[in-house]
Amino acid sequence: MFAAIAVARFRGTRDRLSLVLSCGFVVVGATLISSSFVIFRSPQPSPDEYLRDPATWVIGCTIVGLLMVAAVHVERRLPMSRHPLREIAAAVCAVLLLAAGLSGVHGWLPEDFVVHPGGAFPRPGNLFPALLFAIATVEYYRRLDYAHSAFDHSLYVTTGLSMASSLAASQSQYRLDGPFALAVGLQFASYAALVAGALLDNVRLFENVRRMATSDALTGLANYRRIVDAMGNEIERTKRTRRPFALALFDLDGLKRINDEFGHGVGSRAICRVADGLRLNSRAIDTAGRYGGDEFALILPETSKEAARDVSQRICEYIAKQEELPHITVSFGAAVYPQDGDSLLNILATADRALYEAKGRPIRRLTAVT
Repeated sequence: MFAAIAVARFRGTRDRLSLVLSCGFVVVGATLISSSFVIFRSPQPSPDEYLRDPATWVIGCTIVGLLMVAAVHVERRLPMSRHPLREIAAAVCAVLLLAAGLSGVHGWLPEDFVVHPGGAFPRPGNLFPALLFAIATVEYYRRLDYAHSAFDHSLYVTTGLSMASSLAASQSQYRLDGPFALAVGLQFASYAALVAGALLDNVRLFENVRRMATSDALTGLANYRRIVDAMGNEIERTKRTRRPFALALFDLDGLKRINDEFGHGVGSRAICRVADGLRLNSRAIDTAGRYGGDEFALILPETSKEAARDVSQRICEYIAKQEELPHITVSFGAAVYPQDGDSLLNILATADRALYEAKGRPIRRLTAVT
């Protein structure tokens, strides 16, 4: 499960840390699943029989420990991938070769080295992955200084639990004794923490994508798509309740002059100042958005044309009274559904005409200047 989540994360972010961990867990998961079928087919040992370390346990923990350490160093030096499919294939081959090499080493070791009943560490082979996880725990703790997501915290928790699991396994002497059961429980908890962290991080990423798809990147207000959706919803609501809604369009006066005289940075700041004026002078049920380059829209549910004009005038006065330089002014035009149009396009066209009629009136500019 974690491997699938990590692969999906890597495909979206091209984060090499996710790639390394996903490939490692694919191999570890496959070996653990295959070993389960082998155990069920093998004869059961007597209760007092000393058990040689299961190859899948030691090799799996060692692979995960090595990959945890390698992943953080790979991310530090080569954080982003340029050829995802090629690197996925290379990582899988590297992990398979690593697993094959560790299997050979494990089979070559003498039995009294792998299991040493009665000693301080009956299974000393588990001390090596415990050391790897200890190193990884320190590395991922340091990594939290600049990485703060749920996924990053879950990596730190996972390495710590894995270290404790390997230490508990090193104290096991019999099949399913207390230390062995504790080691399995800690290992399961580490996998659960990793999957939970990845899922929570994906939720956050999806929420950010949804917000970016409906919000203007510069101002944080609704973008054109969300404005159109909100107007469509208001039209449907008005058809049901017979209560009108108003649409006000605002235009920043002289943006080209501001860009030419003060630079585009100041021009962008002027756009944000208008956005702040809309945000601070509208209700929670209203929808304020950036309609175009220097044009803004404000959707006012259950609002008459007179009330819409009062709100729009108050926003214009608020922006004109700002002390920040350069002084900016805005013009507005308002329309009400269904009196000024029976469709979304007609309402937009009516409000747009009212806006440009207002921009041509000197009184509007004088009011905005004051």
